[in-house]
Amino acid sequence: MKDLLVDSLRGQREHVLGILEGLPDEALLRPVLPSGWNCLALVSHLTHDVERFWFQGVVAGRVEAQETDGWNQELGDSARIIGYYRTSIAEADRIIEATALDRPPVWWPPYFPTGHRDLGQTLLHVITETACHAGHLDAARELLDGRRWLVL
Repeated sequence: MKDLLVDSLRGQREHVLGILEGLPDEALLRPVLPSGWNCLALVSHLTHDVERFWFQGVVAGRVEAQETDGWNQELGDSARIIGYYRTSIAEADRIIEATALDRPPVWWPPYFPTGHRDLGQTLLHVITETACHAGHLDAARELLDGRRWLVL
């Protein structure tokens, strides 16, 4: 079961990175949806508020990763921001590999009403959130230059 969850998460992460491939910094920073966010802001959110927060902060209990502030990070160099996303993914993968699927989180945010009972539920949550944001990036990319990730 853990392998299936990890494979699903890997696929969603690849979707996020793949849909952004080839976009210049100008396009990555251009807001195209009414909310005003841009592609790099969404990658920053996935880095800080998803990969770091859930795996380093919640699953591993690392205090420095327990703040969610990805939407408010200073943006600029896309290579640096996307590189940090990749680094955060690699660290999350190490934590996932070392953690039993049924192990409860080390820390739970007091502002969330109920906790995930185990790593499996956390993985499902992160898969869902990453897939949702991959869809947002699909819409943004299509608006930016017409490219679509997967057309059936």
